[in-house]
Amino acid sequence: MDKLTLEKAKEINGTMVTEEHLILHAANVSAAMGAMADHFGEDREHWEAVGYLHDYDYEKYPEEHLAHTEEPLRELGVPEEDIRAILSHGYSICTDVEPVTNMEKSLFTVDELTGIVQAAARMRPNGITDMEIKSFMKKWKDKRFAAKCNRELILKGCEMLGMDVKEVSAIVIEGMKSHAEELQLTGSAG
Repeated sequence: MDKLTLEKAKEINGTMVTEEHLILHAANVSAAMGAMADHFGEDREHWEAVGYLHDYDYEKYPEEHLAHTEEPLRELGVPEEDIRAILSHGYSICTDVEPVTNMEKSLFTVDELTGIVQAAARMRPNGITDMEIKSFMKKWKDKRFAAKCNRELILKGCEMLGMDVKEVSAIVIEGMKSHAEELQLTGSAG
């Protein structure tokens, strides 16, 4: 495999991930990664594919997340740089693979951030379709909102990227907006 495609990533992920919310999370992160790729002038579909596959072993091994990723993906022919990027999103939590490339830093950052964006969008009549960065930042500042999403990690990721959380959030929101239907974020009004 020269390059991981989104189609291939979905196929591989589908062999391990069956829970609806985890499939949705993969799609959220994929959409966010596509937008980050655009921001950095990189290959959108490649970044989307890596984003889609990032939690490959989570459903089956939640307590050993990322410990069952490297070998199976290598055997399936996933390129080393993509495996490394996937491992790096667990940096300081369950791996010691430090994010160094823009792809790795982006994945590390958007993994948790998409959770807050998703939660905020679900509270709106039109979902994410008309969400503005200003209203999102109000939710971001409320520590009780989507409290399970680790804001410290997100800020650490933004720092690695040399970007402000507001800037990264705006990119992620736009990326997720363009996939609103697939992400089930079109709101109750639709």
